[in-house]
Amino acid sequence: MSVVGRRFVCRALASSSPFRRAKVVPCSRWTCAVSSIRPLFTGQSWTENKTAKHDPKSAQQFSKDVFKKLGPFWLRDNCQCEKCHHPQTRQREVDTFAIPPDIIIKKVIYAAEGLEVEFSDGHMGFYTYAWLKANGTKKPNSVLRADHTAKPRPYHPFTGTGPYPTVLYDDVMQDDKGLLQWLDKIYIYGFCFVIGVPVTTRDTEKLLERIAFIRPTHYGGFWDFTSDMSFGDSAYTSQGLGAHTDTTYFTDPARLQLFHLLSHTDGEGGASLLVDGFRAAETLQKEKKTHYAQLMRQSQPAHASGNENVCIQPIHEFPVLEIHPQLEQLYRIRWNNYDRAPKTNWGIKDLKQWYNAARHWNEIISREKFQIWTQLEPGTALIFDNWRMLHGRSEFTGKRRMCGGYINNDDFLSQYRLLKFGREHVLNNLGNWHGEGHKEANPNFLI
Repeated sequence: MSVVGRRFVCRALASSSPFRRAKVVPCSRWTCAVSSIRPLFTGQSWTENKTAKHDPKSAQQFSKDVFKKLGPFWLRDNCQCEKCHHPQTRQREVDTFAIPPDIIIKKVIYAAEGLEVEFSDGHMGFYTYAWLKANGTKKPNSVLRADHTAKPRPYHPFTGTGPYPTVLYDDVMQDDKGLLQWLDKIYIYGFCFVIGVPVTTRDTEKLLERIAFIRPTHYGGFWDFTSDMSFGDSAYTSQGLGAHTDTTYFTDPARLQLFHLLSHTDGEGGASLLVDGFRAAETLQKEKKTHYAQLMRQSQPAHASGNENVCIQPIHEFPVLEIHPQLEQLYRIRWNNYDRAPKTNWGIKDLKQWYNAARHWNEIISREKFQIWTQLEPGTALIFDNWRMLHGRSEFTGKRRMCGGYINNDDFLSQYRLLKFGREHVLNNLGNWHGEGHKEANPNFLI
């Protein structure tokens, strides 16, 4: 099966600059090395442009600070032009891992509105001076403790053999035995299909509410949407999406996510993609422990800024792979390259190490054997663990109507633990993180 998903190719901008009276600086000696950056900005003449919206001297200085501190690859990955960042959603449109690791800068143009940078891959990048100034500020490094020996919490990967984890809608709605069977499959396999769902929004909403209340976000509570960009997010388009987790920009990402395709008319495509992040993480650990540790060690910023009244960021940065502090197990994955914000509080060494690890990770989750492709149909809902499973889709044509929603982690685990162990046993283990030899009897070990 071929890998389906969004492949972003950042094309070079038109060779003619939209800015007039710009200062062009040749960069024939530019490389990734810090030492090669200094000649570019030392002793260069400047002809002041009266229409420029920046101070020429300070513009060169903070541009120099960014180049010296973060280098050409970071600058290319964080290009602010409309081909690299969607002008409305502010999500990344560039394929980070298609950028040559040894990319260099060939030319710098100090234009009136911002800095234009010609890269060796042919792309012409653009950065406002305000953006460069903000990202050139020196800040303390953010490094987390990493343990490359930590394993994912107990789980069962779906490897493509045998039937998909499946339950019947009527069984789930009938009693708690059917509900527990559903939650068991979600927790163990990371995803589950529900067969026989009435093709209505209200019945789908009731299905989700069997677990807990539906989590409201800036997208609303229960969704009923098409690809009309009613919200500034790539999910509301028809383009393909690579494997990612949702709500990385929340301090507490949504735990469960459900989709139910209500209709798809006058078109085709839109296959759904799932990738087991725990299985991918174990593969990364086996192939390169230092890369595994890097994705635990270096935290990353994220954001949701697609609508005028929304600019969400988590309370602090989080790493891609998160370790439970009491159980010392990998329990959550945050991977969304579209929503990743520019990280400035690190240096060239850490930057290169993280990008090398992220490139390896991206290559693993793009392997055919890790990808589960299915075609959703009306009457069959898909629910998955957003802390574990990455999801995506292929490009589609026509009009699709989809509904669904999020469930919080704490509410999911509360319901799951109570159904599996009973209230008295759960209450007797409040705050108990011990359990050597009988972990399966401790409700708190379901994380």
